[in-house]
Amino acid sequence: MSHRTTLKMSAAALALACTGALPAHADDTAIETVIVTAQKVEQDAQRIPLAVTAFSAHDLEKSHIESLTDIALRTPGFSATAFTPAELNLTIRGIGSSEAVSQNAAGDPSVVVFMDGVYVGRGGIADLDAYNLERVEVLRGPQGTLYGKNAAGGLVNLISKKADDETSVRASATVGNYNQININGQVNVPLTDNLFFAGGASSKNRSGYEYNETTGNRVNDEHTATVQGQFRYVPSDDLEVILAADYTHQDQKGNPRHNICNSSVAGGVHCVGVNPDPRVVNAYTDGYLRRDLATVHGEVNWKTSLGTITSITSYRDTRIGTLTPFFSNPVNPPNQIESTEIDSEKNKQFSQEVRLAFDAMDNRLTGVAGAYFLHEQNNRTEGLFQQFPAATGFANYPQDLSARSVAIFGQANYKILDSLTATFGARMTWENKDGEFAGYLVSTTVPGVLPPPLAADYDVHASKSWNAFTPKAALDWQITDEAMVYGSASRGFKSGGYQGIAGNAAGAATPYDPEYAWSYELGTKTRWLEDRLQLNGDIFQTNYSGLQISQLIPLVGLVIGNAAEARIRGAEMEFVLVPFEHWQLDGNYTYLDSVLTKCNPAASICHVGNVLTRAPKNKVALGVQFTEDVNIGVLSARLDYMYTSKYFFEVTNIPTQTQFGYSMVDGRVALSSPDDHWELALWGKNLGDKLVATYVTAFAPYAQVLVPYAPPRTFGVTLTFKN
Repeated sequence: MSHRTTLKMSAAALALACTGALPAHADDTAIETVIVTAQKVEQDAQRIPLAVTAFSAHDLEKSHIESLTDIALRTPGFSATAFTPAELNLTIRGIGSSEAVSQNAAGDPSVVVFMDGVYVGRGGIADLDAYNLERVEVLRGPQGTLYGKNAAGGLVNLISKKADDETSVRASATVGNYNQININGQVNVPLTDNLFFAGGASSKNRSGYEYNETTGNRVNDEHTATVQGQFRYVPSDDLEVILAADYTHQDQKGNPRHNICNSSVAGGVHCVGVNPDPRVVNAYTDGYLRRDLATVHGEVNWKTSLGTITSITSYRDTRIGTLTPFFSNPVNPPNQIESTEIDSEKNKQFSQEVRLAFDAMDNRLTGVAGAYFLHEQNNRTEGLFQQFPAATGFANYPQDLSARSVAIFGQANYKILDSLTATFGARMTWENKDGEFAGYLVSTTVPGVLPPPLAADYDVHASKSWNAFTPKAALDWQITDEAMVYGSASRGFKSGGYQGIAGNAAGAATPYDPEYAWSYELGTKTRWLEDRLQLNGDIFQTNYSGLQISQLIPLVGLVIGNAAEARIRGAEMEFVLVPFEHWQLDGNYTYLDSVLTKCNPAASICHVGNVLTRAPKNKVALGVQFTEDVNIGVLSARLDYMYTSKYFFEVTNIPTQTQFGYSMVDGRVALSSPDDHWELALWGKNLGDKLVATYVTAFAPYAQVLVPYAPPRTFGVTLTFKN
């Protein structure tokens, strides 16, 4: 159920983290039990010592959720912004990805996404509404034991519906502003008594949110197509075999930055001709985004006398090409300045996980144990074109990386008493990254004068291995059937890596180290008023060491370094209330206090006392939902309100790289036919048309601030057929 909305508490209040569910019927005032697989086995979300928020397929539809950004707005402690439309920066509880990851073949995120148990590495995913999802789970806090590397902040689990023995068809068409036309179809067909097929296709098209005055074209548009298919074979009650594949193709114009210029300061001469309208850019080219994502995976679940053995094998092939002009200045010689990235990446990923879910001692001892293997081959080329009054130049930075990760893991739950359970787990991970990193000056008008940031050509080989031990311990007390309290300690880590764009050979060959997080959490999960009120919360502290941060070095680029230590404290609460028939209220609130506490003496980028990036102090979401039978069918309506307080895009915490607090309002009204075969829905997102930056680059030498923005107000009509 949706527990997406929030109630504001005092900063000292006990924070709650949970999952809620809509009532099954309009006249049912009891909240449904939500089953999640957050710990790799099916469990009641209210009975696991873990902060998890889940969204069912019903939730996704009723709030018109299309993306991870929509999920983040409705989830405690979760933020998602886009460096480019294909490169999301996910942050949970102040721990998130660096923008430099997108410029780095050897970089990794701090919050990861899994699709049906498969790690989604480079390239991301299609929009959520392109898949046939059963639910989305967001796990908050380090998940290093069961999920491994790069889940230092948390993770997102996307779970598809399994093909079954019911024939069904679902089709929808959406028409919206900005010439939006979306078409989606899903089908489930039993082929035999024990072989089932599910498949679907999605097409999403719209005009751009911004207008490029220089070229006369609309940019930041969307043209994406996705297809998927799944075969599920169940020869007996003890064996299940699934083979699934999906493919996404995206080809659209780029996302040039809007240029906020200050012509009154030094360097302001370069602001001449820049349009102040935030939805107008002045880029010399539109740029482009081209993305092809293909995944094939197989899953086997075999019930044996030892327990259930699960094997998940996957192969992902990702190809991305982008061209992004950053300064977006009008052509205005001799004052024209521009910095353009031309990126091309091919990534191949193979992973294999085998695990055993067991129970013993009359179910007093349960758990999961397994092994994991991941190999990535990433070929990436960064092209950097820079044009300034002093010089113009172009450089290429090829990166060829082979990365390997091997792990063994286990987690066990032991019932000390019928109401008291202890959880212990650990994971051991071994990693290696081996690559060729090069930088070539292709052309320059004034040799030896920047740009580009390349002292001399280089071509180096570098290799580095790391290992990490990531344990977890928890204790939960089921006080009554409706109330549980728990405490936990867990460790997570994020892999080390190499710079993507380095100014010299030494910089290219020098790795940055992994980062580690220890998190301590106290929480409670409760039901009240005969299951009409669900109230969950937690308080936590995370101690970070080796924190990887990026900072823009003028005329050099985004540089990653280890900035020593950070401390994060917070509280979260979440509720679902069904006060009477036909109505539901839900919400959540997050308080976050993050600070860099210690600087690494060797680090050139560290700001003790500053707030971490994308870590708003307060975050609120509130929702109200109404459902009523009417003469011609079922009328439903939902209104979501989300508030996020001020946050910074870099640890420098400078005012020009700040997103100040903002509110979002989304709404949806739908009418379904009495037989539930047809539904007509009117929806709107960002109804207040708030201007929200997804990233801010401050370039002081030329008095400019470069910003891509989140979508403006959008609205449309969706017609859905189900049978």
